[in-house]
Formats: sequence, structure tokens, C-alpha cells
Amino acid sequence: MLVETKAKVGVFSIALGAYLPQFPQLVPEFETQYKEFKETLPRTVEIIDGGMVTTKEQAMIAGDKFRAADVDVVFLQMLTYATSYNMLPAIKDLDVPIVLVNVQKLKAPDYQNTDIPKWLGELYACGAVGEAVADLERAGKRHAVITGIQGDDKIVKSEIEDWCKAAQVRRRFRETNIAQIGRPYPGMMDLYIDETNLYNRMDLYTKQFDWEKMWAIADEITDEKAIQEKAEDILDTFDIEGGATVETVWEMAKYVVAFEKWVKDEKLGLIASHYDGFATGKAGVLDSMLIPAFSMLIKQGTACAVEGDMKVAMAMSILKTISGTGQLSEMYSIDFDEDVCIIGHSGSGDADISKAKKPTMKIVPVFHGKTGGGYLTQFYPPVGDVTYLAITQDMNGHFKFVVAEGKNVEGPIFNFGDTNMRIQFSCGAREFCNRWSEAGPTHHMAAAIGKHIDTILKVAKIMNVPCEIVTR
Repeated sequence: MLVETKAKVGVFSIALGAYLPQFPQLVPEFETQYKEFKETLPRTVEIIDGGMVTTKEQAMIAGDKFRAADVDVVFLQMLTYATSYNMLPAIKDLDVPIVLVNVQKLKAPDYQNTDIPKWLGELYACGAVGEAVADLERAGKRHAVITGIQGDDKIVKSEIEDWCKAAQVRRRFRETNIAQIGRPYPGMMDLYIDETNLYNRMDLYTKQFDWEKMWAIADEITDEKAIQEKAEDILDTFDIEGGATVETVWEMAKYVVAFEKWVKDEKLGLIASHYDGFATGKAGVLDSMLIPAFSMLIKQGTACAVEGDMKVAMAMSILKTISGTGQLSEMYSIDFDEDVCIIGHSGSGDADISKAKKPTMKIVPVFHGKTGGGYLTQFYPPVGDVTYLAITQDMNGHFKFVVAEGKNVEGPIFNFGDTNMRIQFSCGAREFCNRWSEAGPTHHMAAAIGKHIDTILKVAKIMNVPCEIVTR
């Protein structure tokens, strides 16, 4: 990604201190189990190690570490039975989910050859989890439970990886910024947003830019080697109608190099833009190539939304972070004969979603409903599972996620330059349109290849945002 972030994951384990002097062999056993558990966490996160906790004082030290690091989520390994005072001091001042990892060392007991230390050390799962959750509830903390076998348990591993992906969303929102260039498309009041409320509720800071600054963004770019390499990257990414050479896309490549530098300098993880001026002179040059230029940024992890929609930029960023793809979309049409929804959008898109065919670029004289003309890009998602995520707000400014899963199916699509998919939903096209619209999602959503509702639910819990599932 152009701007790198790394989730900070708090980790600690608990055991009942009264057991340890009674059964000293438990100490090395628990230390080994805790070490092995930490090694199962993905290398994509930064571990904040709270250690093995058996006293209130140790729990307080762990809590100090977690607060100082501003952790995004906490994993608590339940080594054996432990009273909740080992847990609460470590997490009581945190506003992130606590994931109780309830893993047992052995898959099943050898009943005839199990003594108390072996039971407490290698076979004690689930006894303390209900107690811990009860106290987390009373403390007003978000929580989740993962139960399984320590080591090579695919379900446990998948759940932990999902939580780490979800934690990365929080870290990305906290450490990067969203650029607002211009303002939303006039009259699209569903897109309007209070940037202070956005920061207070979603930890995302807005940097505002005028188009006059953007017109001059490439003026200082003189590194011909960098421009040449970026031109070749553009040609590798797109099939351009009528053919193209490095010289054809040289000016576009120069702007992409400039935008990449701007993204890094301003630490931009998200961009929302809309231009509604007179597309002449330098303004016209930039306006004509914004769509492919922003597409090149999306390819590198910076979500770029058209029509000034900051909420769909967030949805795109979330999907890109957790799944590797994030494409702006909206409802286009319904094919009632085939019972499919046509879903897509014009403008910038994600080359990583275009698995069925290399993305295409073509020049059009008019951007429908907008000033100017220039390059349109079309992306071709593969047949198979697709997840949609929209972000909306209620009357009090609270955010809400709206999600759905469907299937992109074979058949004809529009070929006028806009990305579009034929989506079949389990509830049918007519009912999907009713349910999705009733959820009040705004008219934009983000799309990703694959099924990701379970991970999005974890993102929602970490961000403390409600999530409405339309269909899956």
C-alpha cells in the first residue's frame, strides 16, 4: 500500500495463581502454551505483549502497556480456570473488543491416565469463559469467544486472522487521513457529512483540498525515469481502446506519480472528490485523466471515491483492507427475466477485482451528469461470490454498516465503459432491492470478491458500529 499501517494487537494470558504453588509443573506448561499461542498470530500485526497474568497487579501492568500502545483489539488466552480479577484490570480502560481465546491443548482426554495437573494444564477449556463474559458485559465491554484446539486448528486460525484484518481497519482509519477534494455532487444529500462527527465517531481525520491546488500537482514532477515506469505500469494495467504507447499515456503517468507523492506526503488512506467547474485549460487536462489516475491509486490501497462520497470511500477502504479488493458500485438496473440485479458504477475502480478480463480504458466525449469528458475505465469481476458494504448514518449522526452477499453470474453486461456485474441474491432481485433500499444505505456501496460478512461484523464490533445484514 502507498501508506502502510500495522494493527496493534494486545495479547495476554491468565491462570489462577492458587494452582501454581500446588502444581509447580503448570508454570512451564503454561509458559510454553502462551509462547506457542503468540506464534500463531499473523506476522502482519504488531504484538503488544501483556504477559502471563495470575495476579491483579500483573493485570494492571498489562493494561498500562495496552493503553500506551493504543491497541486495536485484545486477545486473551484462557490457559485454565482463572477468576476475572486477572482480566478486568488489564482491559477496564480500553474501548476495543476483548477476544477470549478458549483453546485446549489436547483434542480429547485420555480418561484413565489424566490427573488433576494434566486436566488443569492441558484439558481445561470453557470453564472460565462464561464468568469472563459476564464481567465484560457488566463492564460494558465488547467481546467475542473463540473455542478450539491449540496449534493447528483451522477454525481458530481463521477467526484470529479475521480479527487481525478487522483490527487493521481501525489502525488504518486512525493513522491515515481522508482527502476531500471539492465537495459532494450537488444535491446528493445522502452523501453530505459532518467531518468533525466523522473524526469523533470513526477516528478518521479529513484533509480538505481545493481543485486549484490539484491542477498544479504535477508541475514539479521532472523525474523522467519515474514517469516512464509509471507509464509502463498503466499500460500493463489497462487495455486502452485504439492502442497506446508510453508517449500516449506520458501526461497521465506524470499525474499518477504526482498523486502518489501527494498521498504519501499527506498520509492519505482514502480520497473523495468531485469536480464541477469549467473543464478547460489545466483543469480540463486533469479532469480528463482523473479516473484512470485514481484507479492506479486504488490498485495500491488508497480508496478513491467519485462524487465526493466519503462514506463509500470508507467502505472501499474497509473491503480493500480485509479482502484485497474494493470497488465502488451502485444499483444500475434489474433484469427481471433473469432475476439478477445489475450493479456497477462509472469512474475509478480496483484493478485487483478485474479477474475475468484485463481492465479497459476508453475516451468518451461526455462524463454523464458531470462536467467534461476523457478516460473511462471498466473492470471485470469474475463469476462467483461478491460482498457489498455500504456505510450510512441515522438522524443523530451515528454510522451504520449495511452488508449483503450475492453471486456474480454469467451473462451479458453493459459495455459503455462502466464497471457492472450481474448479481444473483438468495432472496431474489426484487426483494433484494426492497430490503437494501429499506436499510437506507445511501446510493453507493463498495464491492469485493468473495464472502466477507463475518469479517465485516468483526470490523463493526471493533469500530463500535451497528451492522445490518440484508442477505447472505
